[in-house]
Amino acid sequence: MDDIDAFIRANTAPTRTPLLPELVLHLASEVTPLWQATEETLCRTGLPPPYWAFAWVGGQAVARHILDRPDSVAGKRVFDFAAGSGIVALAASRAGAAAVTAAEIDPIAVAAIRLNAAANGCAVAADSGDRIGDPLDGFDIVTAGDVCYEKPMSDRVMPWLRALAGAGKTVLLGDPGRAYRPQDGLEEIAR
Repeated sequence: MDDIDAFIRANTAPTRTPLLPELVLHLASEVTPLWQATEETLCRTGLPPPYWAFAWVGGQAVARHILDRPDSVAGKRVFDFAAGSGIVALAASRAGAAAVTAAEIDPIAVAAIRLNAAANGCAVAADSGDRIGDPLDGFDIVTAGDVCYEKPMSDRVMPWLRALAGAGKTVLLGDPGRAYRPQDGLEEIAR
């Protein structure tokens, strides 16, 4: 854990994004050096690319929506799927969610989520399991930012998110209009 935390701190800087100035995130200031560092590590350990080191626009939009409408999560249990940096989970915690879990299968992302939660004084549990297909009993709201960037991912995630919505959970999907985001069955609540 200490090595991973040190890697994150060495390759990122505490940053506030223009859309979410109230949150501080450990983010990469340049794509190339971190990506190359991870690629080198990837060859040795099989780690995924550092998606966690960037505040992707879909996640930022969901986080902004939550912070602007704290009543949408206040007192509820929130599950942030494919959490990356944890930006949406942090927003839910700040907005008064009763419990927040950020799910990420990348162990470095899980460490980044913990560091970002600590930097913001937020209570966020980290879940490193592959939860696709799980009914997520015990959660009221499921958030997913930027999960439709590749066809295989979208094809795997969207039926599950639709099933969760069909089971009565509120599902918030943040996406800037990527090609693999379904066009039907979604209600746009913000732009």
